[in-house]
Amino acid sequence: MGYTKEQLLERLKELQIEFEKYEHPVVLTVEAALKYLANVDGAFCKNLFLKDKKHRYYIISALAETKVDMKVLSVRLGLGKGGLRMAPEEALGEVLQVPLGCVTPFAVVNESARHVSLLLDQGLRTQRRIMFHPLSNDMSIALSTDGLDKFLKSLGREPAYVDLEANPPVGKDQPPDLAAFAPSNAIAVPEAAAKAASTEPAPQKSQPANSDLVTGNPVKKPAAEKIVKNMPAKGKTANAAASTPFSNPQLFVDEILDRTSALILSEINKETISTHGEQLGAVASDNIRKRLSSELSHLAMLYKSTAYTEGFHAGSHRHESHL
Repeated sequence: MGYTKEQLLERLKELQIEFEKYEHPVVLTVEAALKYLANVDGAFCKNLFLKDKKHRYYIISALAETKVDMKVLSVRLGLGKGGLRMAPEEALGEVLQVPLGCVTPFAVVNESARHVSLLLDQGLRTQRRIMFHPLSNDMSIALSTDGLDKFLKSLGREPAYVDLEANPPVGKDQPPDLAAFAPSNAIAVPEAAAKAASTEPAPQKSQPANSDLVTGNPVKKPAAEKIVKNMPAKGKTANAAASTPFSNPQLFVDEILDRTSALILSEINKETISTHGEQLGAVASDNIRKRLSSELSHLAMLYKSTAYTEGFHAGSHRHESHL
């Protein structure tokens, strides 16, 4: 198990690094954190956890107002324009050992993150104090860059401050300026593939109704009735947990949309069809997906993130109670 918030704070004290802590409700974004830290003396920082195609990981820590162009950063690291992407959620637990919303430079304290590259915004040095979550997003701590540097050096890391908004030319005679910061070792996340596979719905031989809903082609009423027939009866949840990919927010939302669309299609009768034509159902279904998908995805992610964080804290408390 990785470092807990309490263990990290104790380590900072042992290193005689001065800091102030501010407790607040669980937050998942910079904007949410600033609601509670607006009057605190210090610059709150944003953090990105990224991955390249060679399974190497990066933490980018910057001032909230610093613009980080991932395509430009990827080229500067020698990875090409599409070499960087957001790291999968599984890597948070396997590599950084922190829950969603808790990525900060402090995560490199864990041995599992020893090969993660950490790039710091040079703008941090212009601030008297900078603020990060101490491995838990129900608290923020403020310290100086000297204090952060001292912490990183205690881990055998030399702090790397770079201009994240720069866009220097890269070519034959101009090598990528940040290539030296690309990790030399890949990090395997063994459970990632298994978890991803477990969230995929079981393939079926034929799904004409769902295919039509995706493509927007007209859907005949018998196809809609087939979807409704396969839906659980009201009040019954047999195999619901097994068949619905709750662990994947997007698949969970797709499930909701499929069932909502099927229900709407089932309500179409001869009268509405004669008035609007047989394409009414497909058009309505497509419109529902476009209008609700992003909103429901966001809500589902917030739900999952909160549950993930609470589970992490519960696990931490259980572990501490046995020490």
